[in-house]
Amino acid sequence: MLSAPIPNLRNVAQDRRKAGSRRSQIQLPYCADMADPALTHTALDDDAMARDIAELIRIPSITGSRAESQLQHHLADRLRQLGCNADLWQIDLPTLTSDPHFPGMEAERTEAWGLVGELTPPAHAAAVHDPTVQNQNLQPDDAPTVILNGHVDVVPPGDRRLWSHDPFDARDATGPDGRRAVFGRGACDMKGGLVAILVALKLLRENGYPRRGRVLVQFVVGEEDGGLGTFATLRRGHLGSVALIPEPTSCAIIPAAAGALTFRLTVPGLSAHGSSRLDGVSALDALWPVWQALRELEARRNADAGPLFDGIPLPFGISIGTVRAGDWASTVPDRLVAEGRYGVRLGEDVDEARAALVDAVAAACSRDPWLSDHPATVEFFGGQFASASTPVDHPLVRQWAVDSA
Repeated sequence: MLSAPIPNLRNVAQDRRKAGSRRSQIQLPYCADMADPALTHTALDDDAMARDIAELIRIPSITGSRAESQLQHHLADRLRQLGCNADLWQIDLPTLTSDPHFPGMEAERTEAWGLVGELTPPAHAAAVHDPTVQNQNLQPDDAPTVILNGHVDVVPPGDRRLWSHDPFDARDATGPDGRRAVFGRGACDMKGGLVAILVALKLLRENGYPRRGRVLVQFVVGEEDGGLGTFATLRRGHLGSVALIPEPTSCAIIPAAAGALTFRLTVPGLSAHGSSRLDGVSALDALWPVWQALRELEARRNADAGPLFDGIPLPFGISIGTVRAGDWASTVPDRLVAEGRYGVRLGEDVDEARAALVDAVAAACSRDPWLSDHPATVEFFGGQFASASTPVDHPLVRQWAVDSA
């Protein structure tokens, strides 16, 4: 998979307009015969983009919520308005989650929806709906399919008291750097990217593109907790020749991405009353040597990240996101559960990555007086996915690098 911004809409989603101007520029991807100087730099309506971003932010599509489905239906209408054939389907969650290659999920769901829009050459689209045309297969076998993939879900907004406004009541204002910005949960990751896809589709359709091949738009749920939406879309058969994902990258071309594994640590302790806590062993204290081991493992795994990650201080980070311990304020906690994210190195086998984490925790336990007899355990759950990369000398990577310079 490739990751290329079209355009750069960051959180804050900034429109990059010059002072006094209401227009900005977008660089469209190069693909076979779709290179057209008229499209390489096309003026855009910043006000319209800001309104569209705000409209999407106001649908609070937190991962696993019903608003995820609401936004998928909203975007299906938008795709149809842009002249796309829209495939909107309810994902069969029991079947999908039982697939041996399912990437995992963390949010509880009772439903999930997939959405793919298809933009075909105008002549082909007209022929498909014309019963007088005998040969419906007007596309050559080698016609390319370009995928534009964007996720509709966002992470929770955190402590709302730290927001200056309702995180889902988008605000169009001036950013810290003096440029116009849209503020709200998901403005950057990635409601701005979704609007970029819609803008690109509009420009392609207005200029008679694609003239050969297809453009598939994959709007997916569940990216934040494992990737079930993209997995379901691929399982449905919506494949392509190349994919672009307009995640926020400050217009950098990203041909490689680390993998990530969600893990759970369970650390045992020994219960006692708080008034005589020395009679017990706090599971919170017992976490400390394990946490130190994770930091040491993280340092080793990031010591030589490779040239693609130059300038990125911690590409394969290990982070604990939640910690739960104890069930009574006056009792020494006898169990702690910590859950986190574990970065997978580029090209690393996922099973080997898992083994490295398990071994590091086991080694830490063996050196601790309590944990040596009561070791912490490691489980992997939720999102589980490997790294991915495209060769930096691939023609498309080189072309996009030139176009975005």
